[in-house]
Amino acid sequence: MLDPPRLEVAASIKLCRQAGIRVIMITGDNKGTAVAICRRIGIFGEEDDVEALAFTGREFDELSPAEQVDAVTNARCFARVEPSHKSKIVEILQGMDEITAMTGDGVNDAPALKKAEIGIAMGSGTAVAKSASEMVLADDNFSSIVAAVEEGRAIYNNMKHIFLTAALGFPEALIPVQLLWVNLVTDGLPATALGFNPPDLDIMEKPPRNAKEALISGWLFFRYLAIGSTVGAAAWWFVLSEDGPQVSLYHLCAADNPDFEGLDCEVFESPYPMTMALSVLVTIEMCNALNSLSENQSLLRMPPWENVWLLGAICLSMSLHFLILYVEPLPVIFQITPLDTTQWMMVLKISLPVILLDEVLKFVARNFLDFGNERTEKPTPRSGCSLACLEGISWPFVFVSLPLVLWIYSFDTNVTAMLWP
Repeated sequence: MLDPPRLEVAASIKLCRQAGIRVIMITGDNKGTAVAICRRIGIFGEEDDVEALAFTGREFDELSPAEQVDAVTNARCFARVEPSHKSKIVEILQGMDEITAMTGDGVNDAPALKKAEIGIAMGSGTAVAKSASEMVLADDNFSSIVAAVEEGRAIYNNMKHIFLTAALGFPEALIPVQLLWVNLVTDGLPATALGFNPPDLDIMEKPPRNAKEALISGWLFFRYLAIGSTVGAAAWWFVLSEDGPQVSLYHLCAADNPDFEGLDCEVFESPYPMTMALSVLVTIEMCNALNSLSENQSLLRMPPWENVWLLGAICLSMSLHFLILYVEPLPVIFQITPLDTTQWMMVLKISLPVILLDEVLKFVARNFLDFGNERTEKPTPRSGCSLACLEGISWPFVFVSLPLVLWIYSFDTNVTAMLWP
């Protein structure tokens, strides 16, 4: 007689190990049977010595408290256990600041299900087990737990992306009606679409995050500052332009400032600088929305069409911005003026570098920063550095974006000569 494990369990166990999730079998079955099943599903390797990796409930009771902690730290299988053993194992893991998820289907599993941070009951289990759990598996499938972990990590990352909008905007360059337009209309659509971001490509190759860590880490805060400073500088480029009035508080307060010689007051009434500032801010927000497609993955590997909702939101936001620029009487209401092709090229030149900046920050995060413990199982190393670097790149995105960027930066755009005649 044979009761084989589900075919997808072994792959799910391997994925858990890559994600830094430790899987422990706790069962009332015979130790030999439990070890054999563990070997079949990948908890144990075929050559693993299970002497220090598998314990019965009686063997566990005979250990000293310190030895029990060591056993729980290293073991992957507990057989012939009683309900009290399950609760004890959960307590020891929690004492080591581990986040525990316990599965079960019977009445005797209820205490451990209740004690664990995440109790997971089987859909075919008893009502007592279900009521003691936070989650019920309708299909009784272990792979559903792995899928839930992946989706949960993606939701957490998408929540962090929303906070990036707090670093955007430089209100001193815009009037209130323009700020309302940016915050409520052009910025709101991409921010909503970011909630539909797909999971990162390596989301299940990272260890679990520390439950005590802040939502905004020090590195993420630094990235916000870097991106926000870039956005602010881009929106204010015309004020400090070498050919412009170079306005500052000192200049405005100083009498007979020599920097204003040869400039009449009409330079401060021109609608072009404010229009450029608004257009740069809107465009750079769209670029930043593309950056937020993934927390650490490059756009070369996760191209924009991975989230079609985001692409649609960006197109709609830019269409609305064109609407207030070119459809009367909206330019009068927003106190802006239509821009020509040369000015739009300048807007793109100022806005696009924010993508390059965030790509550099993502590269640093992926390759040089350690955000947790080393993953339990690392991917097989690739032969050849160049091939490894090129693997996974979306070549259609490269072939579309690279010529477009080169064409934009080939334009001659001396906009300051137009703004400050």
